[in-house]
Amino acid sequence: MVKESRCNCLCFAEGAIGVISKRWSLLVINALGNHQVLRYGGLMKELDGISPKSLADTLTILCEEKLVRKESFAEIPPRVQYSLTDEGKRLRRAMQPLLQWALAKRLNAPAKCVPKYKKARAHILRGNSVPFSRSDIDTCSQSD
Repeated sequence: MVKESRCNCLCFAEGAIGVISKRWSLLVINALGNHQVLRYGGLMKELDGISPKSLADTLTILCEEKLVRKESFAEIPPRVQYSLTDEGKRLRRAMQPLLQWALAKRLNAPAKCVPKYKKARAHILRGNSVPFSRSDIDTCSQSD
């Protein structure tokens, strides 16, 4: 149970909003949620259009915030894989009502992907807890 605060401000959310408002953060979280575990190259493919530096910076921030887990294996060549922490999974579930709201807001507009994210497969939610119908996802992924 969350303790009720005497403060009615949003100051406590400043750090969280700073992290999730980064351009690629939510897409990285969604890609890892869609696949459970991805290596760096897999994330690059999912996030078509992201630069290697932007991905590295985003992963560093998300790991520091304990939303993403980085697991390194002592192999040659070295292998690193990324997955969501429990907190990252909670954030992904928390994103879904916002996305539901955004989808409802767009119902009067043609269903088309935003051009800058169209090639990034990570912009599509997958999984059992997806609040959208399959046709919503199919329409988005097939639109021009």
